Amino acid sequence: MKTTSWVLLAFIGVVFLLYSLLQVSRAYGTYNERLGGVRVSELGAGRPEVETAVRARRATAGACGAGFAMLFVLITVIPYRRGEVWAWWALLVGTLLVSVLIVLRIPLLRASTADSFGGGTAMGTLTLLLIVGVGLGLGSGRFRRALPGDSA
Repeated sequence: MKTTSWVLLAFIGVVFLLYSLLQVSRAYGTYNERLGGVRVSELGAGRPEVETAVRARRATAGACGAGFAMLFVLITVIPYRRGEVWAWWALLVGTLLVSVLIVLRIPLLRASTADSFGGGTAMGTLTLLLIVGVGLGLGSGRFRRALPGDSA
């Protein structure tokens, strides 16, 4: 179970890293995405600063996602794999925080569950949370009765 746990967590971390890098690539490239049914190029027609701002926000979000994913992978393959209890807690708390903040877009921004602003990403986030939960659950046996400051 220990090996399955860290391999699953490392895999999901790499997938998250690749997806985040794809977002950065799209922000810096020529990809013309739709936002609320309108292409970014149409949204910024005659106002290039609008298109630049939308792309910059996407690049920043992708860069933050890539940074989180890289830390997730490194924590998984080094301290978590060695059985350090703090790593289990760091992966859990970090994933919960990211997931909650992403899912909050639905009620706070009134994003419907069908659009790409909320629902699609929120469902992906819930899937990520489920997979990470399974991975952490598989490895939790070796951390039983240990406190966050202890080493297993």
